[in-house]
Amino acid sequence: MSGGGRAGARGCDGTWEPRPAERWEDAFLSGNGRHGAMVYGDPVDDRVIVNHHALVRPNGSEHTRPPLLADGLGSLQDALLAGDITAAEEFGAGNPLVWVQPFHPAFQTRIRRAPAPVARPGGVTRYRRTVDFTTGEIGASHEDWRSRVFVSRADDVVVQYVTCFGLTADLTLDHALPGAPPNLAISRSTVLTSDGARLALHVGYPDSDLGYTGVTAVRADGGTVTVSGEGIRIAGARSLLLLTRVRRHAGGPDLAGDWAALPRADFDALLARHQPLHRTAYERATLTLHTDPEERALPGSELVRRTGSPTLLERLFAAGRYHLLSASGVLPPRLTGLWTGDWDTAWSGAFTTNANLNLQIASAAATALPEVSEAHASLVYGQLADWRDNARAIFGARGIVAPSHTDGESGHTRHFQRAYPLHLWTAGAHWLLQPLLEHAGACGVTDPRLAGALIEVADFYTDFLTRSTPDGALAFVPSYSPENRPANASWGTVNATMDLAAARHALTTAAELSPGHPDAARWRTLADRLPPYLVNEDGALTEWAWPGLRETYDHRHLSHLYPVWPLTAINPYDTPELAVAAHRALELRGSENDSAHGHLHHALVAARLRDGARAAGALNAVLTGDFFHDSLMSSHYPSRDVYNADAAHALPAAVVEMLVQSAPGRLVLLPAPPAALPAGELRGVQTWFGAGVDLTWSGDGHATAVLHPTRDARIDVRTGDGFALDGTPGAEAAPTENSAGTPVALLDLTAGVDRVLTLGPR
Repeated sequence: MSGGGRAGARGCDGTWEPRPAERWEDAFLSGNGRHGAMVYGDPVDDRVIVNHHALVRPNGSEHTRPPLLADGLGSLQDALLAGDITAAEEFGAGNPLVWVQPFHPAFQTRIRRAPAPVARPGGVTRYRRTVDFTTGEIGASHEDWRSRVFVSRADDVVVQYVTCFGLTADLTLDHALPGAPPNLAISRSTVLTSDGARLALHVGYPDSDLGYTGVTAVRADGGTVTVSGEGIRIAGARSLLLLTRVRRHAGGPDLAGDWAALPRADFDALLARHQPLHRTAYERATLTLHTDPEERALPGSELVRRTGSPTLLERLFAAGRYHLLSASGVLPPRLTGLWTGDWDTAWSGAFTTNANLNLQIASAAATALPEVSEAHASLVYGQLADWRDNARAIFGARGIVAPSHTDGESGHTRHFQRAYPLHLWTAGAHWLLQPLLEHAGACGVTDPRLAGALIEVADFYTDFLTRSTPDGALAFVPSYSPENRPANASWGTVNATMDLAAARHALTTAAELSPGHPDAARWRTLADRLPPYLVNEDGALTEWAWPGLRETYDHRHLSHLYPVWPLTAINPYDTPELAVAAHRALELRGSENDSAHGHLHHALVAARLRDGARAAGALNAVLTGDFFHDSLMSSHYPSRDVYNADAAHALPAAVVEMLVQSAPGRLVLLPAPPAALPAGELRGVQTWFGAGVDLTWSGDGHATAVLHPTRDARIDVRTGDGFALDGTPGAEAAPTENSAGTPVALLDLTAGVDRVLTLGPR
């Protein structure tokens, strides 16, 4: 979409609007995982909000360390096991609730034309604003004015290029965005150069020696450049090239060094260096549906109103992968991805780890975005020292305990409340390591840091799991299921199902990855002593495997279904009875406040349980709930309430899970295909066992899957309820029927040799 003209190579690799953005939430987005840009595309007042992952405002929490609570742990455990349902409310309750440092925007570059063009009747005419997902370039055009913006992966700089015959405009770096604190320390510098100017904005945080500096090099083609007010005036130029970079630091700015570090290349050279890096990553996986060409030509703001359209799902899938890739680099995506136009971000714009972060990155391994997995690894491995502090201070244990919120700098637990006692959540380390296990499965290489971290998780459980019941089963106490509570007890309880699943998987996986470790046998023994999952009188898998605790079904989180997704400990093939109980628990689960992450979590679990109608219904709740801004970035609540990346980033994962699922040694094709996707092609899916999958399906119920193995494997192939394997070339055994009536084919894969599976109606 160079200059904003084309609609993407497949017709779905971009979106467009017929008007400039009026709200920052509707601004088109570009990013390289470090810097982000939000583009309004206004030919009169051209604004680009600049973001950076490191921009978090000090609020005192950066110095907070976990309180020393371990001495009181034994008495708490005794009380909970004795039946005191409120005992955990006092454990840590005297500590203040401290939010992490809030994420905020840097400033906006602002080019105001002077005098402004005369408005035409009916507003802006002959206008088009576009974003090309394949390149990350945002374009806007109106009459003779044209803007092109991208964030370079090669040069780590925000690039803006404006052309207009005889352009006369005022340019400033404007920090006064909504919610900006009134007592920021602001200083500016403007230096004229032979071909333009260099602008700098330094912002110091209140009561801190920290701050950030933004520098912009401006190059004008023709005309004159003069200092004007807090910026510059350009008169009679043919074009402007702006290169912007932001740096957070202590002390004063180093303007000479910052300006010198900006590249000297022209726009075309910068774009040429950037494009291959972005395009290669984005194009590894694609979803192409049989859709109406006329719908493909619609702007996003109109398409999102056609909630039952396959074209909408196709574009949101593409946009979700684009935004996820663009937000991931030095860190994975925050609650707002990499972008915000307001200093007052909901929940501090943090990384909320007990659901949101993992849901956002759920498609990383499957849709071949190792850049996202590597960004997640940077966050996790960079905080292990703080996680060790949490384990020692709160639980008196070795190993690691992850926090429920982090700003990307500190991993210390600091969220203490009687309600929502997030400091009691001990499953977090395993939950956050699980996406890295999926990445290792896809690429076939286990990072030594991953094996080491899992050993530390096992060490924690070894020290923590010291209480048992009369029958010899270990008791997980205290235990917390984010962010729910039993109907008849307080928040901190015993044997939350998520805790049991995390501990069992962590202990066995640590032993598998480090079989020579002296504690490997002990870890397996501990895993075997964990209590079984519990099924209640409703036939549902319970959220707490402890007698007497009653369920609270209407809740946005589905933490107790962790054994189903992302783990495969409960599945319809190996544990059919527990799968039925898990499905019943899903049937009974409400949506509480209609948070987007709750709906998509529901869709992911339903797809694993082969319930296509329920998965599609959960996905449809997001499509029909007015969750998407014109930018195709999403909101946390319906009616575009609270800018939030959960729906945008998690949607591709839900679609993939409906069509292709993999686990170690297993491939499931079309497990839960939604009726809204009657025909199409999903290419580039990566599996746990190191094979790529290209799936094509048609409206008559026939499908073909082509496997591209990268290493040898022997896999169990399954199909959805409406499909049967017609043939399995290369398989040692012909399809057989299991007790559930599902075809099974044992298929030997050889690295580099494709296998073709054909499916037809059963």
